[in-house]
Amino acid sequence: MDNQDFFSTPSLLGNIGAPFLLGIAVGYFAKKMLRTALFLGGGMVVMLFVAEYYGVVHITNTQLLHVTDVAAEAAKNSSDFLLDRLSLFTVKGVSATGGFILGFKMG
Repeated sequence: MDNQDFFSTPSLLGNIGAPFLLGIAVGYFAKKMLRTALFLGGGMVVMLFVAEYYGVVHITNTQLLHVTDVAAEAAKNSSDFLLDRLSLFTVKGVSATGGFILGFKMG
């Protein structure tokens, strides 16, 4: 077994620094994409409300709530996938997951 110093700069950068920076980048991107999706989704809902007002379509509250539940589940599955993938970078994925959370908060 190699006598490796775990507190040396190359070891810390490779095991903690790089996964943390990768987590920040992924978290930041995920938040920006979530905001964009919410903006576009909100715009579509407003357009549906306008179309309903003018009698073009008819939307029930049950239909609208069902679509919202499906979209929320898809967002949850997407974030679970990203966190699971980031956790593969380090033994417990702590630095990458911490970076993801920080990047998501910054975004």
